[in-house]
Amino acid sequence: MTTMDSKENIVVNDILEKFGRYQIIQYIFICLPIVFVSMNMINFVFVAGDIGYRCYIPECDDINPKYKVPWWPSDVIHDKCSAPKFTGYDGNSCTNESFSRNETEMCTKWVYESNNTIVGELNLACQPWKINSIGMIHNIGLDISMVVAGWLSDKFGRKPVFVVSSVCCVLGSLKTLATSYNMYATCEFLESVFSGGAFTAGSVLMLEIAGKHRILSGVLFSYALYMGEAVLACLGMLVPYWKNLLYLLCTPCIVFLSYIFFIKESPRWQVLNGKITDAKKTMIIMSKLNNIDFSMEDMKNISNDNLKNILIGDVKESSEGYIDVIKCKEILKNLAVAFFCRFSVSFIYYGLIVNSVLLPGNKYTNLLLAACMSFPGELISMYFMNKIGRKTPLTVGFIICGIACVGCGYVPDGYTGIKITLFLIGKLVVAACYTGLLTYTMELFPTSVRGSLIGLCTLASSLGTTTAPLSMMMSSNSMTLTSVCFGCTAAISSFILIFPPETKDMPLIDSIAELRSAHNLKNQYGKDNPVCDSVISND
Repeated sequence: MTTMDSKENIVVNDILEKFGRYQIIQYIFICLPIVFVSMNMINFVFVAGDIGYRCYIPECDDINPKYKVPWWPSDVIHDKCSAPKFTGYDGNSCTNESFSRNETEMCTKWVYESNNTIVGELNLACQPWKINSIGMIHNIGLDISMVVAGWLSDKFGRKPVFVVSSVCCVLGSLKTLATSYNMYATCEFLESVFSGGAFTAGSVLMLEIAGKHRILSGVLFSYALYMGEAVLACLGMLVPYWKNLLYLLCTPCIVFLSYIFFIKESPRWQVLNGKITDAKKTMIIMSKLNNIDFSMEDMKNISNDNLKNILIGDVKESSEGYIDVIKCKEILKNLAVAFFCRFSVSFIYYGLIVNSVLLPGNKYTNLLLAACMSFPGELISMYFMNKIGRKTPLTVGFIICGIACVGCGYVPDGYTGIKITLFLIGKLVVAACYTGLLTYTMELFPTSVRGSLIGLCTLASSLGTTTAPLSMMMSSNSMTLTSVCFGCTAAISSFILIFPPETKDMPLIDSIAELRSAHNLKNQYGKDNPVCDSVISND
């Protein structure tokens, strides 16, 4: 390697590793759509939330019935799907005495407390399975979107997938036109399929421009998610009517079409896919905004082959895919661990959010508190994973989370303070693990297939999110059973984290071939031999 090549290596690495104004601007642009996608991901908790309703009594209700009426026999035990049998007028009007105390009849028509949710607007009384399935339909669409978006971002780039997915949030406005449950569910599914890819493409793009601050990229991405949850809670308080809320959440997303001019592609992806000229232009923008003394002429003087060698070694343009992944045992092992851990942390995290409604208080306030509890968890994650490493904090975090969840289930309801404290500890720690895993799993995979494999990992997260509402069904029978379920998944995750490698302070690997070379040298010279690190850093 010549002296000139060595200087070029140093400068190019400085451009890619330095965190400055370029990353800050790009992160702001990326996080804003993530906030909107996050709000639309969980807006069903308000839009499809249950409301009060009662049976319509034709003998007593007029053409414009009111939900609360003085003659309703509230002292008679009945569910919302039936009413005491009407026996006759008490004088010339209905009173409490106009109904039987022993006989009931099923309702065929209902009077709703309001039309603030689709329950009243689409007449979904006494159909809880339809209401609860809205969230599951959305998450199934996300599952599909994650896998497809991961492949598309590897094939066509992170930027186009992110921009298109962000703009597609506007499809959520179509739900306001729904006149039936089937039409609404279809629109919900289409919105999640076309917009969910923003999570995959956005997280990968943030990681690949983060340089040495990869943990920070994961923390900021998670903060955008939590900010979406908190903002949704506040907007729900101010705009209770579901159509107005959807307009507010979805319509502004059309602005993200302008990101075609503002978001820049990952230079790592550009080089790996043979777009050397575009990569040089991107790196010049990075050097200018980050005050690195490197001109366009200097960049032109770097040969394409040398720039490739600096970034990705002797690897050819990216043509690796799922077949290459299947042939590599090291990646399959990492993928298996990442898949289960991402499922586990999402299942516990969103399971705790769902079960937080069992706590007393306003539903909007409960969601806001649950979201706010996640913010300090990110700081904890960033501190320990930068100070200690990736594996140890995650392993210990899952253990603490499991103990807190199981303890919360076994503490009697009479000890309210202790029960809520354990619940909040579990929520805090699982939030820290959520962010840590987001970064750690992205570091485990080569650039050539990172988008595809992160898509699978995000699919695992979506499966955990989809399964989480089932925990509430378990809680209705036994809170202890739900807590033990959370504890067991946390314990398994803690155990299997011993298998993948530590990635703290290690450069990102760009190809499966590079990973194989490093793995072979580790087997030959030992895990802690510096020869292994020289392969990974392409010196």
